[in-house]
Amino acid sequence: MSNGFKVFFHKYILPCNLLSRITYFLMHAKRFPFRDPFVTFMIKRHSIQVQEALEPDYTDRRIHPNINSFFVRALRPDARPIAAGEDELCSPADGTISQIGKINHEQIIQAKGHSFSAVDLLGGSEERAKPFLNGNFTTIYLSPSDYHRVHIPFGGKLQEMVHIPGKLLSVAPFLIDAVPNLFANNERVACLFETSFGPMAIILVGAVNVGSIETVWAGEITPPRGLKVTDTPYEGDDAIELKKGEELGRFNMGSTVIMLFPPDTIKWQENLKHDDRIQMGKLIATLL
Repeated sequence: MSNGFKVFFHKYILPCNLLSRITYFLMHAKRFPFRDPFVTFMIKRHSIQVQEALEPDYTDRRIHPNINSFFVRALRPDARPIAAGEDELCSPADGTISQIGKINHEQIIQAKGHSFSAVDLLGGSEERAKPFLNGNFTTIYLSPSDYHRVHIPFGGKLQEMVHIPGKLLSVAPFLIDAVPNLFANNERVACLFETSFGPMAIILVGAVNVGSIETVWAGEITPPRGLKVTDTPYEGDDAIELKKGEELGRFNMGSTVIMLFPPDTIKWQENLKHDDRIQMGKLIATLL
């Protein structure tokens, strides 16, 4: 099947939202037919490192009551050491670096020949995007083989969470290379933090078969999905503070995390580049 046809099929024919809701139901069903053989197949198909799990016995229904509980499994405390330096930022997730670099005014590189707007990514708000103009960004893609929890790369206090409804197109590389504004059109949850160096945005982007996005403070955000941008402030008694490396949220199946930083605040590790594999906790940048 040619890439052109695959792009057309995924974009215009495949009922991505419906498939994602079906996936959500199946992944959370406690009586899923052939549950254990399916998980065994996924482990072999995607080379999932089960031995890293805190509770590796996926056949134990008390620990893993459904398939989703296996995919969002916790890891052993020693499986992902966190970059320890006070001026060091760690990777928020296991995955592949899709893009990394500078934001050109408000334009963020999606793929060669394609970019999208930080304003659109953050729900159409110029005010939210303003601190990140000409700043730095990275996009990390989580495959089914990856650990599915997302952690905060640097300690900070949550200021705002924004749910932006949208499509649920696949975030596979062939679509990222071909569909403009994919990340700014897919459903997403933007988490805006204040840190010692200024604002930091962490955006969890949905995709086909990502049946839910959760955060540790609000629980399951999607589904259900609204039709309007929903903005939830966190201040005063509702303030939430996370230390570097603490869990922030999680995906069902896998998707994409985008991080935004203001200009002149961080420096990416020089050895990081497009298509590099990275693990949660690894040093990814240092403060300037």
